[in-house]
Order: sequence, then structure tokens, then C-alpha cells
Amino acid sequence: MDALTATMVLLRLEGIGPARYWQLLERFASAEAALYQFPQSLLEKLSPRAQAQWREVSNRYAASELMDWVEQERARCTDLGVQLLCHSDPDYPALLAEIPQPPPVLYIRGDKGALNLPQVAMVGARRATVAGLDNARAFAAELASSGFAITSGLALGVDAAAHRGALQGAGTTIAILGSGVDRIYPKHNRTLAEDILSAGGALVSELPIGSSAEAKNFPRRNRIISGLSMGVLLVEAAMRSGSLITARLALEQNREVFAIPGSIHNPMARGCHHLIREGATLVETSADVASQLGGLLAEPTGTATPAGRSLPEPQRQLIKVLIGGPRSIELLARDTDSDPGELMAVLMQMELEGLLEQLSGAYQLTLRGSRYAEDKLAIKSPEELDSP
Repeated sequence: MDALTATMVLLRLEGIGPARYWQLLERFASAEAALYQFPQSLLEKLSPRAQAQWREVSNRYAASELMDWVEQERARCTDLGVQLLCHSDPDYPALLAEIPQPPPVLYIRGDKGALNLPQVAMVGARRATVAGLDNARAFAAELASSGFAITSGLALGVDAAAHRGALQGAGTTIAILGSGVDRIYPKHNRTLAEDILSAGGALVSELPIGSSAEAKNFPRRNRIISGLSMGVLLVEAAMRSGSLITARLALEQNREVFAIPGSIHNPMARGCHHLIREGATLVETSADVASQLGGLLAEPTGTATPAGRSLPEPQRQLIKVLIGGPRSIELLARDTDSDPGELMAVLMQMELEGLLEQLSGAYQLTLRGSRYAEDKLAIKSPEELDSP
């Protein structure tokens, strides 16, 4: 029996949820060992039906109720194009594997490789203000265009706006569901879900095929949203909301947490203000998020810009301007005759590649950016030009 089958059998055993599953894995080396060496003390605590289910698996492997369900479930997944990913699989998302008691099995529609992209989770109110929805779309579009996948929960309001913003930014977006991946909730977002898949994103759940959206599922979904991501951005939230819970989970998981401030008269801003008081980073632009998370990505993305690669022309123009010293975004827009929105996306991409950095409200070249100017553009710094 392979690890995925053993894991699915254990999770299907009545009375064994993810929490007890991980207790068993702490005692046994694998799901297979846990299944066939099931502790008698735990077995006695389960219902008579669960005890009968386990005895069937251990005594009559091929004819057991649980094995029949696993075989049928895997066949349903094949028919629907759903991939199953066990926590022991090398493709299991590395960040998600770090959280306490991660989902033992993930159901994935779409590109499972998207789950290993650097991700920013964006969450917020279902009944968000117009300004909140605009912020969600704009931040998502800019972050997606700079290389981050945008992860959210496919809910109405901020979640849907974030997914749409990522698609507008020609980026990847991932939706984590509180239902089976074959049962899109809310139904209003079915078209959005298909758009996510068409753009190379993914729909993800830890719930079996056919599972309906129930209130008890959403806290579990929220821990996956934060667990997959490098950081969580709270756009708008009331004081009592699932979005605020997701942000707090992110803090517990040692993730970066960001919040957009709002008017003191807007009740949807109170959750953000509360989170900022608790230590979340106040952000006013997507560059604030990218700069903080970009530091965590600096080493791998830096190596992706070899000396022999030619930069796109907008980046080359910015390097030519910045070789003269720090410039504000207003000056950069003037000097390069660029649209501010497009300029911001280029600046974030260059920051992620380690070519420039922010300093006191301005942008300046890093050592890497200066070397590119010298090596590829044959431009020297003012100090070198002045030297004999």
C-alpha cells in the first residue's frame, strides 16, 4: 500500500481527523505503519462502526469498505482531472509543510506547480467598500506582474477582487476552497474559477470530492491560505471576521503580515488598524509588500539575472537614470516619460531581481544594478567619472 492510499484510508476512518492523524504520525514512521499497527488504546475510543472499518482493512484488505472508498475517490479524481498530493510527496508545498498539522492530502485542479511559487495571500471583507475592492485589484495586479502568485479564498468581495487583479496583471492566482474542488462556492464565482484555471492557476482543497461548503470548513481553509504564502495582506476587515483570523494564523505561522490602513470612520478598516497595533506592517503601496518580501527572495532571484542577460528596455532606461543617484518615483516617471502604474510594476520587478532598492522615499541602484550599468550599458557612476 502506498503512502497516499494509507493516508486516505486513515482520514476516512470514522473519528480520525487531521489532528488524530498527526498524533499517529508522531508515534509511527509512516501512514502505512500507523494503519496496520493501530494502537489498541485509541481503537477502543472509536465508535463500533470505526472499529469494524479498521478490522476490515486489517483483515480483508481488498474487500474493505474504506479501500473501496479510496479506489472510487481516486477514480473520481481521475475523471475530473484532479490531482492528489500527499504530505510525504516531494512536490508538497515546502512552506505549507512547515505549519503545525498541515493538510495530509491536497486535492488540486489546475497546475500543482503553482503551489510552489512565491505567494502573497490577500484576504478581506466580503462586503468590502468600493475603495477596498479597488485596492485589492490594484495591489494584486502589481504584485502578480512582479512575480508573486496571489492566493485567496474565492469568496465574494476582496477575495474575488484579488483573484481578478492577479489575472489582470497576467499573473498566477490560487484559490483555496472550503468545499470540494468540484463544488465551487459561491456559485457566483464559477466563471472566475474557470478563468483562474485557464490562466495557469489552481483550485485547492483538503476536502474530498463532493464536499459542500460548511462553516466548519473555513477555519481549516484559512490556515492553508496563510500557510502557502510568504506573507498575508489584509485589505479590509471588521473586528470579527474570518480574514482577521487568517492574518492571526499567519502571525502564528511566522509569516509576514501586512495591512492597508483606512478611514477611522470606516468600520471595514478597524480590523486592519487593530492588526497594525498588534505588529502588522502598515502598507500604502504594493511596493511596500514587494520590498519586504523581496528581501527573502533576493538570493534566488538574483542568480536568475546572469551577466549575459539583456534587460527589457524599461529597466535599462531606469538604470540609466538611476546611475546619477537616488530618484523619487515622481522624478523617475518624468525622466523616463512612463505611466506611474506601469513604472511601479517595473520598479518592483527590478527590486525583486536585486537591481535597485528603496531608501527614504526614493529608489537607488544596488551594487548589482551599478555593475550591470557598467558591464552591459558601459555607464560609470558619477564618482568614477570624476576620478582621474
